[in-house]
Amino acid sequence: MLRGTSAGLEFVFAGEGFDDTWADISSRLAERPDFYRGSQATAIFESAAIPSDDVLAHFLGEVGDYGIALRGVFGPAELAGVAERHALAYLGEPPRPTIANIERKRAARTDRVVELTERARSLDADFAGARADIANRRARGEPSVPRPVFAPLRSPSEAATVAAAVPAPALPATLYHRGTLRGGQLLQQLGSIVVVGDVNPGAEIVATGDIIVFGALRGTAHAGAQGDAQARVYALELAATQLRIATFIAADDGTRKPREPQVAYIESDRITIAPHARVGS
Repeated sequence: MLRGTSAGLEFVFAGEGFDDTWADISSRLAERPDFYRGSQATAIFESAAIPSDDVLAHFLGEVGDYGIALRGVFGPAELAGVAERHALAYLGEPPRPTIANIERKRAARTDRVVELTERARSLDADFAGARADIANRRARGEPSVPRPVFAPLRSPSEAATVAAAVPAPALPATLYHRGTLRGGQLLQQLGSIVVVGDVNPGAEIVATGDIIVFGALRGTAHAGAQGDAQARVYALELAATQLRIATFIAADDGTRKPREPQVAYIESDRITIAPHARVGS
Protein backbone atom coordinates (compact mmCIF):
# COMPACT_ATOMS: atom_id res chain seq x y z
CA MET A 1 0.00 0.00 0.00
CA LEU A 2 0.99 3.66 -0.43
CA ARG A 3 0.34 6.13 2.37
CA GLY A 4 1.42 9.58 3.48
CA THR A 5 2.98 10.25 6.89
CA SER A 6 4.48 13.28 8.61
CA ALA A 7 7.92 12.08 7.41
CA GLY A 8 6.86 11.58 3.78
CA LEU A 9 5.44 8.75 1.67
CA GLU A 10 5.67 5.08 2.63
CA PHE A 11 5.54 2.11 0.26
CA VAL A 12 4.41 -0.81 2.45
CA PHE A 13 4.87 -4.39 1.21
CA ALA A 14 3.27 -6.54 3.89
CA GLY A 15 1.23 -9.73 3.90
CA GLU A 16 1.42 -10.28 0.12
CA GLY A 17 4.10 -10.88 -2.46
CA PHE A 18 5.95 -7.89 -3.88
CA ASP A 19 4.38 -8.17 -7.37
CA ASP A 20 0.76 -8.11 -6.17
CA THR A 21 1.33 -5.16 -3.83
CA TRP A 22 3.30 -3.16 -6.40
CA ALA A 23 0.59 -3.74 -9.04
CA ASP A 24 -1.95 -2.04 -6.73
CA ILE A 25 0.39 0.84 -5.89
CA SER A 26 1.44 1.34 -9.52
CA SER A 27 -2.16 1.62 -10.70
CA ARG A 28 -2.81 4.24 -8.02
CA LEU A 29 0.23 6.27 -9.09
CA ALA A 30 -0.79 6.04 -12.76
CA GLU A 31 -4.15 7.66 -11.99
CA ARG A 32 -2.37 10.90 -10.90
CA PRO A 33 1.18 10.69 -12.30
CA ASP A 34 2.23 14.18 -11.16
CA PHE A 35 0.51 14.28 -7.77
CA TYR A 36 3.47 12.90 -5.76
CA ARG A 37 6.25 14.52 -7.84
CA GLY A 38 9.03 15.88 -5.64
CA SER A 39 8.10 13.69 -2.65
CA GLN A 40 10.55 11.82 -0.39
CA ALA A 41 9.65 8.21 0.44
CA THR A 42 10.71 5.08 2.30
CA ALA A 43 9.82 1.44 1.58
CA ILE A 44 8.87 -1.15 4.21
CA PHE A 45 9.36 -4.82 3.31
CA GLU A 46 8.36 -7.95 5.21
CA SER A 47 10.31 -11.17 4.68
CA ALA A 48 7.82 -12.55 2.15
CA ALA A 49 7.98 -9.39 0.04
CA ILE A 50 11.76 -8.79 -0.25
CA PRO A 51 12.48 -8.12 -3.95
CA SER A 52 15.40 -9.48 -5.94
CA ASP A 53 18.07 -7.10 -7.29
CA ASP A 54 16.42 -6.94 -10.71
CA VAL A 55 12.95 -6.37 -9.28
CA LEU A 56 14.21 -3.66 -6.90
CA ALA A 57 16.01 -1.92 -9.77
CA HIS A 58 12.76 -1.95 -11.78
CA PHE A 59 10.84 -0.62 -8.75
CA LEU A 60 13.32 2.24 -8.25
CA GLY A 61 13.11 3.16 -11.94
CA GLU A 62 9.32 3.32 -11.94
CA VAL A 63 9.20 5.30 -8.69
CA GLY A 64 11.74 7.72 -10.15
CA ASP A 65 9.56 8.20 -13.25
CA TYR A 66 6.86 9.61 -10.96
CA GLY A 67 9.36 12.08 -9.45
CA ILE A 68 9.53 10.27 -6.08
CA ALA A 69 12.91 9.95 -4.35
CA LEU A 70 13.35 6.78 -2.27
CA ARG A 71 15.62 7.70 0.67
CA GLY A 72 15.82 4.29 2.39
CA VAL A 73 14.23 0.91 3.16
CA PHE A 74 13.04 -0.95 6.25
CA GLY A 75 13.16 -4.72 6.30
CA PRO A 76 14.80 -7.88 7.66
CA ALA A 77 18.59 -7.96 7.99
CA GLU A 78 19.01 -9.79 4.67
CA LEU A 79 17.65 -6.70 2.90
CA ALA A 80 20.71 -4.66 3.94
CA GLY A 81 22.93 -6.13 1.21
CA VAL A 82 20.32 -5.59 -1.49
CA ALA A 83 19.86 -1.97 -0.38
CA GLU A 84 23.61 -1.33 -0.38
CA ARG A 85 23.97 -2.59 -3.95
CA HIS A 86 21.41 -0.02 -5.04
CA ALA A 87 22.88 2.87 -3.00
CA LEU A 88 19.90 2.90 -0.61
CA ALA A 89 20.05 3.46 3.12
CA TYR A 90 19.07 0.43 5.20
CA LEU A 91 16.89 1.80 8.04
CA GLY A 92 16.52 -1.36 10.11
CA GLU A 93 13.76 -3.80 10.95
CA PRO A 94 10.19 -2.91 9.91
CA PRO A 95 8.16 -1.06 12.54
CA ARG A 96 6.10 -4.04 13.72
CA PRO A 97 3.17 -2.08 15.24
CA THR A 98 2.70 -0.39 11.88
CA ILE A 99 2.61 -3.68 9.97
CA ALA A 100 0.25 -5.25 12.50
CA ASN A 101 -2.15 -2.31 12.28
CA ILE A 102 -2.26 -2.61 8.49
CA GLU A 103 -3.22 -6.26 8.69
CA ARG A 104 -5.90 -5.64 11.34
CA LYS A 105 -7.44 -2.82 9.30
CA ARG A 106 -7.36 -4.91 6.13
CA ALA A 107 -9.09 -7.82 7.90
CA ALA A 108 -11.68 -5.47 9.40
CA ARG A 109 -12.53 -4.07 5.98
CA THR A 110 -13.19 -7.57 4.61
CA ASP A 111 -15.38 -8.54 7.60
CA ARG A 112 -17.92 -5.78 7.36
CA VAL A 113 -20.07 -4.07 4.77
CA VAL A 114 -20.02 -0.29 4.92
CA GLU A 115 -23.08 1.64 3.83
CA LEU A 116 -22.29 5.08 2.47
CA THR A 117 -24.21 8.00 3.92
CA GLU A 118 -26.04 10.46 1.67
CA ARG A 119 -23.25 12.99 2.32
CA ALA A 120 -20.55 10.48 1.27
CA ARG A 121 -22.46 9.56 -1.90
CA SER A 122 -22.81 13.26 -2.71
CA LEU A 123 -19.05 13.82 -2.29
CA ASP A 124 -18.29 10.78 -4.46
CA ALA A 125 -20.50 12.19 -7.22
CA ASP A 126 -18.83 15.58 -6.82
CA PHE A 127 -15.38 14.08 -7.31
CA ALA A 128 -16.49 12.10 -10.36
CA GLY A 129 -18.09 15.16 -11.94
CA ALA A 130 -15.07 17.34 -11.19
CA ARG A 131 -12.65 14.79 -12.71
CA ALA A 132 -14.76 14.48 -15.86
CA ASP A 133 -15.04 18.25 -16.21
CA ILE A 134 -11.27 18.73 -15.78
CA ALA A 135 -10.51 15.96 -18.29
CA ASN A 136 -12.82 17.56 -20.89
CA ARG A 137 -11.20 20.98 -20.38
CA ARG A 138 -7.70 19.57 -20.77
CA ALA A 139 -8.74 17.72 -23.92
CA ARG A 140 -9.88 21.04 -25.40
CA GLY A 141 -6.57 22.67 -24.42
CA GLU A 142 -8.22 24.81 -21.74
CA PRO A 143 -7.02 25.27 -18.13
CA SER A 144 -8.36 22.74 -15.63
CA VAL A 145 -10.49 25.43 -13.94
CA PRO A 146 -11.73 28.49 -15.86
CA ARG A 147 -10.10 31.70 -14.72
CA PRO A 148 -12.03 34.92 -14.15
CA VAL A 149 -11.59 37.67 -16.72
CA PHE A 150 -11.31 41.14 -15.19
CA ALA A 151 -11.06 44.41 -17.05
CA PRO A 152 -7.48 45.67 -17.50
CA LEU A 153 -6.28 48.47 -15.26
CA ARG A 154 -6.30 51.90 -16.93
CA SER A 155 -4.08 54.92 -16.48
CA PRO A 156 -5.70 58.00 -14.84
CA SER A 157 -6.02 59.79 -18.19
CA GLU A 158 -7.60 56.77 -19.89
CA ALA A 159 -9.97 56.31 -16.96
CA ALA A 160 -11.09 59.95 -17.19
CA THR A 161 -11.75 59.62 -20.95
CA VAL A 162 -13.77 56.46 -20.50
CA ALA A 163 -15.72 57.94 -17.58
CA ALA A 164 -16.73 60.90 -19.74
CA ALA A 165 -17.88 58.63 -22.57
CA VAL A 166 -19.82 55.93 -20.72
CA PRO A 167 -21.78 55.74 -17.46
CA ALA A 168 -19.77 54.79 -14.39
CA PRO A 169 -19.79 51.02 -13.78
CA ALA A 170 -21.47 49.61 -10.73
CA LEU A 171 -19.32 49.50 -7.61
CA PRO A 172 -18.08 46.11 -6.37
CA ALA A 173 -20.86 44.25 -4.61
CA THR A 174 -21.22 41.17 -2.46
CA LEU A 175 -22.38 37.92 -4.05
CA TYR A 176 -24.53 35.85 -1.68
CA HIS A 177 -24.75 32.11 -2.44
CA ARG A 178 -26.89 29.79 -0.34
CA GLY A 179 -26.26 26.04 -0.66
CA THR A 180 -23.39 23.63 -1.20
CA LEU A 181 -20.89 24.50 -3.93
CA ARG A 182 -20.08 21.17 -5.58
CA GLY A 183 -16.96 19.96 -7.37
CA GLY A 184 -16.50 21.61 -10.78
CA GLN A 185 -18.57 24.69 -9.89
CA LEU A 186 -17.11 28.22 -9.89
CA LEU A 187 -18.19 31.48 -8.24
CA GLN A 188 -16.48 34.75 -9.19
CA GLN A 189 -17.32 38.30 -8.21
CA LEU A 190 -16.06 41.87 -8.47
CA GLY A 191 -16.39 42.37 -4.73
CA SER A 192 -16.84 39.90 -1.90
CA ILE A 193 -18.50 36.48 -1.82
CA VAL A 194 -20.55 34.97 1.01
CA VAL A 195 -21.40 31.24 0.85
CA VAL A 196 -23.89 29.77 3.32
CA GLY A 197 -23.02 26.11 2.93
CA ASP A 198 -20.01 23.93 2.20
CA VAL A 199 -17.49 24.38 -0.63
CA ASN A 200 -16.56 20.85 -1.70
CA PRO A 201 -13.24 19.70 -3.21
CA GLY A 202 -12.98 20.64 -6.89
CA ALA A 203 -15.08 23.81 -6.46
CA GLU A 204 -13.53 27.29 -6.74
CA ILE A 205 -14.35 30.78 -5.45
CA VAL A 206 -12.69 33.90 -6.88
CA ALA A 207 -13.38 37.40 -5.50
CA THR A 208 -11.66 40.77 -5.68
CA GLY A 209 -12.65 41.31 -2.05
CA ASP A 210 -13.16 38.96 0.91
CA ILE A 211 -14.47 35.39 0.89
CA ILE A 212 -16.70 34.24 3.77
CA VAL A 213 -17.91 30.64 4.03
CA PHE A 214 -20.49 29.69 6.67
CA GLY A 215 -19.53 26.02 6.38
CA ALA A 216 -16.54 23.89 5.39
CA LEU A 217 -14.18 25.33 2.78
CA ARG A 218 -12.49 22.34 1.12
CA GLY A 219 -12.11 23.65 -2.44
CA THR A 220 -10.00 26.49 -3.87
CA ALA A 221 -10.44 30.11 -2.75
CA HIS A 222 -8.83 33.24 -4.24
CA ALA A 223 -9.53 36.50 -2.39
CA GLY A 224 -8.19 39.91 -3.45
CA ALA A 225 -7.97 38.62 -7.02
CA GLN A 226 -7.06 42.05 -8.41
CA GLY A 227 -4.13 42.48 -6.02
CA ASP A 228 -5.80 43.48 -2.73
CA ALA A 229 -3.43 42.06 -0.09
CA GLN A 230 -5.80 43.25 2.67
CA ALA A 231 -8.45 40.76 1.58
CA ARG A 232 -9.22 37.82 3.86
CA VAL A 233 -10.76 34.34 3.70
CA TYR A 234 -13.08 33.30 6.54
CA ALA A 235 -14.61 29.83 7.09
CA LEU A 236 -16.17 27.83 9.90
CA GLU A 237 -13.87 24.98 8.82
CA LEU A 238 -10.89 26.16 6.76
CA ALA A 239 -9.49 23.10 4.92
CA ALA A 240 -8.99 24.49 1.41
CA THR A 241 -6.94 22.52 -1.12
CA GLN A 242 -5.47 25.85 -2.23
CA LEU A 243 -5.69 29.40 -0.86
CA ARG A 244 -4.79 32.58 -2.75
CA ILE A 245 -4.81 36.12 -1.48
CA ALA A 246 -3.71 38.70 -4.05
CA THR A 247 -0.47 37.19 -5.47
CA PHE A 248 0.23 34.93 -2.49
CA ILE A 249 -0.50 31.18 -2.66
CA ALA A 250 -0.72 28.46 0.00
CA ALA A 251 -1.57 24.79 -0.57
CA ASP A 252 -2.99 22.18 1.81
CA ASP A 253 -0.11 20.41 3.61
CA GLY A 254 -2.27 17.47 4.71
CA THR A 255 -2.01 18.22 8.44
CA ARG A 256 -5.07 17.89 10.61
CA LYS A 257 -6.86 21.21 11.06
CA PRO A 258 -8.98 22.29 14.04
CA ARG A 259 -12.71 22.43 13.45
CA GLU A 260 -13.27 26.03 14.49
CA PRO A 261 -13.83 29.32 12.69
CA GLN A 262 -10.57 30.48 11.10
CA VAL A 263 -9.35 33.35 8.97
CA ALA A 264 -6.57 33.49 6.36
CA TYR A 265 -4.74 36.75 5.77
CA ILE A 266 -1.37 38.16 4.65
CA GLU A 267 1.26 38.66 7.32
CA SER A 268 5.01 39.08 6.72
CA ASP A 269 4.60 38.39 2.99
CA ARG A 270 2.92 35.01 3.46
CA ILE A 271 -0.56 33.59 4.02
CA THR A 272 -1.27 33.03 7.72
CA ILE A 273 -4.21 31.02 9.09
CA ALA A 274 -5.38 31.67 12.64
CA PRO A 275 -8.48 31.14 14.80
CA HIS A 276 -10.99 33.90 14.12
CA ALA A 277 -11.48 34.53 17.83
CA ARG A 278 -7.81 35.45 18.19
CA VAL A 279 -7.56 37.66 15.08
CA GLY A 280 -10.98 39.28 15.15
CA SER A 281 -12.13 41.41 12.25
